[in-house]
Amino acid sequence: MPVILQPCPWGKVKCDDGGVLTIGQLAGYVGVTAKTIRVYHAKGLLPEPPRDASGYRRYSAADAVELIKIRTLAEAGVPLARIRELRGGGLLPALKQIDDDLAARIRGLRDTRARLRQLADGRLSALPADVVDHLAELPALGFSERWVALQNDLWLLVFATHPETARANFRDQSAMLTDPALLELVLEYDRVHDLDPHDPRVDALAERLVSATRARYGAELPSYERGSAIPALVQGAVNASSPAWRRLDALMRERLSRATPDRPS
Repeated sequence: MPVILQPCPWGKVKCDDGGVLTIGQLAGYVGVTAKTIRVYHAKGLLPEPPRDASGYRRYSAADAVELIKIRTLAEAGVPLARIRELRGGGLLPALKQIDDDLAARIRGLRDTRARLRQLADGRLSALPADVVDHLAELPALGFSERWVALQNDLWLLVFATHPETARANFRDQSAMLTDPALLELVLEYDRVHDLDPHDPRVDALAERLVSATRARYGAELPSYERGSAIPALVQGAVNASSPAWRRLDALMRERLSRATPDRPS
């Protein structure tokens, strides 16, 4: 009876040795390292084959097929712990769940990327849309970039800590800028930033601001919740920006307190 010779699927590997491979041969053909195979053994992903008389592991075709499957799943980004679960059965449902999880991660990464692009373009803000629009209009009114940036940061702080009070104060302050006289006062506040704090223009502006404040609010100045540290924090940030602004604040507080001596600070 003639012998039918079958081609060996392992290329140059001899097929007269029982069709087995050493760990190095298996690693080379499948495209992983021997260390990786040992890791798969340790994690229970790939059963460890028996050793031969010389103490070497000998791998069969079935081992190679299993290793290829593991490698394919690992390269697809499936965690090793999940791969072990897949070997227990239910491959298709598990792969569907993995695919769904990856799709969700991709959507999340795309959203994060979009937000980062918005941030880079200056279009991402935790502020309400009308506040963002208001800030965008300030340069056209004549305010400096420094002023707009400071206003953005301070409104972020106020809206995050006192949203209801912030909303009321925002309506009030944005309305101020529709009055030409008040708009000019606020613009001058912006412009004195770089003046010497004892420049006469700082004193004159303080007097005008006090008069306008009394005319607009009387004795009831806008305030935050009693005991809040935010007003002092906000004013401290303003004062830290400019010695002239710091002195302007001190002058206004002094002159306003004369008119309302019983008002808590």
